[in-house]
Amino acid sequence: MADTDKLPVGDHLVDKMQRRRRLAEIVSPLPDYPRIITVSNQKGGVGKTTTTVNLAAALARRGANVLVIDLDPQGNASTALGVPHRPEITSIYDVLLGDDDIPDAIQPTSDHENLWCVPSTINLAGAEIELVSLVAREQRLRTALNDFLESSERRFHYVFIDCPPSLGLLTVNAFVAADEVLIPIQTEYYALEGLSQLLGNIELIQKHLNPTLRISTILLTMYDSRTKLSQEVAGEVRNHFPDQVLTSVIPRSVRISEAPSYGQTVHAYDAPSIGALAYLEAAAEMADRGARKAASTDSDEDGKA
Repeated sequence: MADTDKLPVGDHLVDKMQRRRRLAEIVSPLPDYPRIITVSNQKGGVGKTTTTVNLAAALARRGANVLVIDLDPQGNASTALGVPHRPEITSIYDVLLGDDDIPDAIQPTSDHENLWCVPSTINLAGAEIELVSLVAREQRLRTALNDFLESSERRFHYVFIDCPPSLGLLTVNAFVAADEVLIPIQTEYYALEGLSQLLGNIELIQKHLNPTLRISTILLTMYDSRTKLSQEVAGEVRNHFPDQVLTSVIPRSVRISEAPSYGQTVHAYDAPSIGALAYLEAAAEMADRGARKAASTDSDEDGKA
């Protein structure tokens, strides 16, 4: 990605137009099976929820049917998608406890017709304690989600799970339900702090609860190409995870920061902005990588047959 922050204003606008033109020429492939992606980073303030809702909204705008499951008691993903999440609303809390099913809790979003959400409510804050005594407590979300996807008349292409930054039963449920983990990493000081612990936790999940779970995507956020620090952190992350890091990066953007306070994604709040463009580019790259990965897996299986 070009260091557009260093360009003169005129060149910056030309670069933005060229990127939009290239993006418009790309047709994003839709996966044959739902890609279930947990967005996680145990370090706070890295843009986890922001990345969840904006990638989901970007993929919806590129033709995919997308479901966001808000598994964070704060309910910020629900807010950003314009979904009511008052305490009396049927939510993911009721699904996890077995009182309701996902069809009872799912809501259309105000963001896009292809985007739906299972909201969180404040009731979820007590779920960690309530889940302890339940049967198959680590697999409640996977069971409910699989049942829903198998019976749904609408074909979903992506499911994003936004989970809390801490590792508890809610986050464990998110890891067990998912096939992929997406890790947003801010290109700032201490960016890799806590990452080794997150990787260790994922390995434990793989070993004991979900052997198919893999880290598929790492997205660099809050990138400022004008600073040496951002460039150094980006280089370090790419060296550690060459196959997982997207080429697209999310810049530090006022519009991205402002959008949640209006209960919107950046696409709804300011579609022409550079932040919205960056998430659309990241979504297109994710879709393409997923298609190439699926094709490679199919080829390997054909070769073994």
